[in-house]
Amino acid sequence: MNSVQLTRLLSGLCRLSGEREWLEFKENNDSPDMIGETISALSNGARLRNEPFAYLLWGVQDGTRQVVGTSFEPAAARKGNEELEHWLVRMLTPRLDLRFHELKFEDKRVVMLEVPAALHMPVQFSGTEYIRIGSLKKKLKDYPEKERELWQVLNASRFEQGVAMSALEADEVLALLDYPRYFEMTSQPLPGNKEALIAKLTADSLLREGIDGWSITNLGAILFAKNLNEFGPLARKGLRVIKYKGKNRIVTEREAPGNKGYAVGFEAAIGYINNLLPLSEEIGQALRKEVRTYPELSIRELVANALIHQDFTIGGTGPMVEIFDDRLEITNPGKPLVDTLRMMDEPPRSRNESLAALMRRMNICEERGSGIDKVVFQAEMYQLPAPMFMLKEQAMVVTMYSRVPLKDMSKDDRVRACYQHACLKYVSNEVLTNTSLRRRFEISEGNSAQASRIIGDAVDAGFIKVANPDNKSRKLTQYQPFWA
Repeated sequence: MNSVQLTRLLSGLCRLSGEREWLEFKENNDSPDMIGETISALSNGARLRNEPFAYLLWGVQDGTRQVVGTSFEPAAARKGNEELEHWLVRMLTPRLDLRFHELKFEDKRVVMLEVPAALHMPVQFSGTEYIRIGSLKKKLKDYPEKERELWQVLNASRFEQGVAMSALEADEVLALLDYPRYFEMTSQPLPGNKEALIAKLTADSLLREGIDGWSITNLGAILFAKNLNEFGPLARKGLRVIKYKGKNRIVTEREAPGNKGYAVGFEAAIGYINNLLPLSEEIGQALRKEVRTYPELSIRELVANALIHQDFTIGGTGPMVEIFDDRLEITNPGKPLVDTLRMMDEPPRSRNESLAALMRRMNICEERGSGIDKVVFQAEMYQLPAPMFMLKEQAMVVTMYSRVPLKDMSKDDRVRACYQHACLKYVSNEVLTNTSLRRRFEISEGNSAQASRIIGDAVDAGFIKVANPDNKSRKLTQYQPFWA
């Protein structure tokens, strides 16, 4: 925040009457333990009252709210041999993005500590959770009704509701967001005045109004930011696209760190990815034509899924597309909420429902539950190896492979394709058969034994099972996924 925004915020905080669970005034008390305990109480109190931030101010009298100035200097303060801010962050669980601000108000020095509201769990200081009861700081465990209330609020809180930037004037909001794109993508006419513009953005939870002016929510910034680098930690959440030379990450040919909001930059990102993909030659009856290695529909859906289903609480990383000579990998932070083997039949679950709903409304992604089906269908139609859905320690990776002859596929590749074919058939109210698998792999009718071997391997691996066990004819045997 700049000096104008800080002064506006200070004035708004001082005008508030009564005790607030997310606001505390001090004059010169700089006890590190007091500060740590107060941060825990304020952060938890802010979440209880649906405030994006809590504030601890030095230089303001608690009772009168008069600015009197302070001698407290956070940059010089220490706990033992450790800098105060570093010590505070280390003693807090989970760690918070604390921000000290200094400003002059009527020639008096004020220090303001901005504390993010608790997100997924109560904030602890030195292993203990605190809360404000009136003007007093108490241990949360001593007030079980408050603890239950806080957990209820935490369980209902989502990343999208958080604030990316606050203390803004309406003109500053409109300068940071590509609002014409919002109205275009949601098929709404562009309002003729600023007030109506702001009202529409607020109605879709892209903005919220507070005592210090307007705030851009995480939802508004991540979708419609002209430049994500303006929004601090969200800068690392832009979609990165990297093209490598060969089949490994040794030599990087091209890299584009995305800096636009997802809605603003989605079409350009898909176009950029497509332009980096290798071409293959397709021979028709009368002419040859070059086609992209991977179907665009699959890329669109998988990239949209990576954006929507990522875990925004994992810092320092964001969604990424990596292009190799033989494959394309799409990675997003966080473990999926659905088993990777059940993505075609289980109802989808997302950590970011508001983001998902708005992206579906803008036709960036497919309707609920249909996306992965389309990805697998496209792989079969293009005669590509089955995509792989791999769970890593803190990420989900989807790999699409370029076309490979069946004879060059590994046993795992064939079994995975057989399983996904069975899933696709099942959700279409059909069954896998030797005939359908031969079509999937373009195996000739005279070589049905090869399809039978693949089916046998998938049965042995436990991925598929016989759907009609009473059938006596091997030729007419039907199969379905193991979970059917």
